[in-house]
Amino acid sequence: MNATSSSIMPVLFLGHGSPMNAIEENEFVAGFREIARTIPKPSSILCISAHWETSGTRFTAMEQPRTIHDFGGFSPALYEVHYPAPGNPDLANGLVQRLHVHQAEADQHWGLDHGAWSVIKHLYPEADIPVVQMSLNYHKKPEEHFALAQELSHLRRQGVLIIGSGNIVHNLRLVDWRRLHDTFAFDWALEADHYIKAAISSGDFRPLLHWENMDASLKMAIPTAEHFLPLLYVLALKVEGESLSYFNDKPLAGALSMTSIKIA
Repeated sequence: MNATSSSIMPVLFLGHGSPMNAIEENEFVAGFREIARTIPKPSSILCISAHWETSGTRFTAMEQPRTIHDFGGFSPALYEVHYPAPGNPDLANGLVQRLHVHQAEADQHWGLDHGAWSVIKHLYPEADIPVVQMSLNYHKKPEEHFALAQELSHLRRQGVLIIGSGNIVHNLRLVDWRRLHDTFAFDWALEADHYIKAAISSGDFRPLLHWENMDASLKMAIPTAEHFLPLLYVLALKVEGESLSYFNDKPLAGALSMTSIKIA
């Protein structure tokens, strides 16, 4: 099943969790594999990862992006993993030209960080789909990210799979590291999850652009913006009549959620 010019590609938000998901076998990586079987094979992937924040908006534009091991303290086996997917310079440079008002630049240095490769490797283990990574401009407000995301909508009709990779609930300071693999949530995390899903279900995503003004639990669930912003990119691309479904919808270690979303 391949994407065609007449079809519109789904959009995915992937809760990426620990980098160890790249090499562990668990229900979440099984969920990533299963979701890939439900969508057309893309011509390319554009991934917005929580782990690349820049001044301005950048797109990886090299022929062969490197695998970045942007973490520390994990199993040595994790640092030996490489995901050799090709890049797509034509796609990246086209986006730079189209989005020049957003200080868009082609990048030749970054590559694929673990927010991208640790999950994409489960969707496409053959590494045969070109991947371009897009940075998060830390000067932009959430509503500006949301508007920028809508300018990517044309890609969906070009066979490009847009993936936002982050976590809806992500507070590493409050994670119970002794129970890292346990599926439970603290009360505040459950409350935040409820508020976020209620806003999504309403179809009015605007309150999520100002989560700091919502329930106090949101401030604990989203202490910094970078893991939440990829969700806003995905929601911004939803068009009328499309369905939104959850998968991997479980909390971890009290203060994380693996909740992922498919829009199609």
